[in-house]
Amino acid sequence: MLARKSIIPEEFGLPGLASRMPRKPVFRDRINKARFIAKNGSCNLAHKNIREQGRFLQDVFTTLVDLKWRFTLVIFTTTFVSSWLLFAMSWWLVAFAHGDLDPDRVNANHCVNEVKSFTSAFLFSIEVQVTIGFGGRVITEQCPMAITVLIFQNIVGQIINAVMLGCIFMKTAQSNRRAETLIFSRNAVIAVRNNRLCFMIRIGDLRKSMIIGATVRLQVVRKTTTPEGEIIPIHQIDVQTESQIASNSLFLLAPLIICHTIDRASPLYDLSAMELQCSDLEVIVILEGVVETTGITTQARTSYISDEIQWGHRFVPMVSEEEGAYSVDYSKFGNLVKVTTPLCSAKELDEKPSILIQTLQKSELSHQNSLRKRNSMRRNNSMRKGAGGSGSLRKNNSGLLLSNKVQFFNPGDGSQSTNAVT
Repeated sequence: MLARKSIIPEEFGLPGLASRMPRKPVFRDRINKARFIAKNGSCNLAHKNIREQGRFLQDVFTTLVDLKWRFTLVIFTTTFVSSWLLFAMSWWLVAFAHGDLDPDRVNANHCVNEVKSFTSAFLFSIEVQVTIGFGGRVITEQCPMAITVLIFQNIVGQIINAVMLGCIFMKTAQSNRRAETLIFSRNAVIAVRNNRLCFMIRIGDLRKSMIIGATVRLQVVRKTTTPEGEIIPIHQIDVQTESQIASNSLFLLAPLIICHTIDRASPLYDLSAMELQCSDLEVIVILEGVVETTGITTQARTSYISDEIQWGHRFVPMVSEEEGAYSVDYSKFGNLVKVTTPLCSAKELDEKPSILIQTLQKSELSHQNSLRKRNSMRRNNSMRKGAGGSGSLRKNNSGLLLSNKVQFFNPGDGSQSTNAVT
């Protein structure tokens, strides 16, 4: 059986019309690019195929400090136990060479009293290196070799204690521990400030102790290609901030907003709001300073990719004055508010200043309209409240008049009658 032909021609059907309809341009999502710096400040970088591994052993102390805690504790325990076993073997050999391990020798002079086996030699090694001295096993002056081993073990034990305890102290007092209380806003914003497009972030310190000489550096990391065709996968571009231009350090007493003016020298100069979402750039923020309590230089890092840069937003104020003192509400640290901002790039704003003027005029009109709506709503609410109050007053007055009736007694009637007069 043949298929029935449609009365409507194929070119006028839904498939034909859909194929001829103009399509809107579709912006492809940017490829998910690996972050160079994670949000917590760690570097997302893996070192591979390092042939000269011996260079790390030339700086043993730094290698031990850089190791993770579990490896450090394993090395700490292994070093002490190994040294005890090594000198236990030395004391056992001294006793064996002197004949102290012979059970037939009675009332003879020993190098070390009460050292009759390897176990007793191991216990004596621990007593010597840790300076416990229980009193049972004692070295005598009969063996010069035993005296030499005693001196050598004391020197080696002091060196091991100094290195291991210094490593533990440096790991506990590392500067990155102080950086845990230096916080950054989760998102960066781009908005108009002083008639210029600005890139802004917020930083803060949760501790009351100050960071002396705090400075903030911004870098833009992106993949670029030179005119010669060379591909630079990690091209770092320095970004100037207001504090660096003024050549002054930050007084990080309360959370601050770090502002970067997008000018001709900025790598964000040619990017509009749509182009920013499709770009693969990453803005790295580095906060450095000296810890007031310890004097150690600390550094805190974070980064912002294009998805974490909010165009047309501004940070909510979080510092207020209460009872003669300034109060900081950290619950508003990352809160944003939308503001009217041109969607074009800073380059287009410099070429056409009228765009910014028109945008500001529209925002002013919208602000005035919102104020008018608020005022009208307040008036309506006040009128409703007034109408409700007058109605209740009338009801109260009418009830009062009905209840306050004057009664008179008429003596002319035989029966007692009363007349109510209002």
